Amino acid sequence: MVKTAKSPASFEEAVAQLEGLIRELESGELPLDGALSAYKQGSELLSFCQSRLTDAEQQLKVLENGVLRPLEPGND
Repeated sequence: MVKTAKSPASFEEAVAQLEGLIRELESGELPLDGALSAYKQGSELLSFCQSRLTDAEQQLKVLENGVLRPLEPGND
């Protein structure tokens, strides 16, 4: 059954909670209200994860020609 979860303390915790929700949804055993609740909670966790990833990306820097600059997608 879907439980109301507190805000995750970390990205990893949020991913673990998302994985649990996915397993519950894929089981097909949740009633409609439970499935809707799981979907809503999953959406909130996904937003949390996306925010954490965006924050991490902004913190990454690349040393190029002696200058620190923000990491840009595609610069491998």
